[in-house]
Amino acid sequence: MSGGRRTPPLSEGYRLVTRIFSVTIIGFGLAMVIVTLARGGGPASTGFLFGLLFCAIGAARLYLATRG
Repeated sequence: MSGGRRTPPLSEGYRLVTRIFSVTIIGFGLAMVIVTLARGGGPASTGFLFGLLFCAIGAARLYLATRG
């Protein structure tokens, strides 16, 4: 007997890790935007644009992971 404990399928673990990774990417993007603005950078600065790009990529990945 295995004690009644069932391990989740590998695909569920992959989905969970994908969601966690997506939220982490969004967090890095927000941190980049906040640090850039705090140090005097404007909306056209490299850090701000890359931060927005990271947020967009993370959000798109999270959307696709939750959709399927």
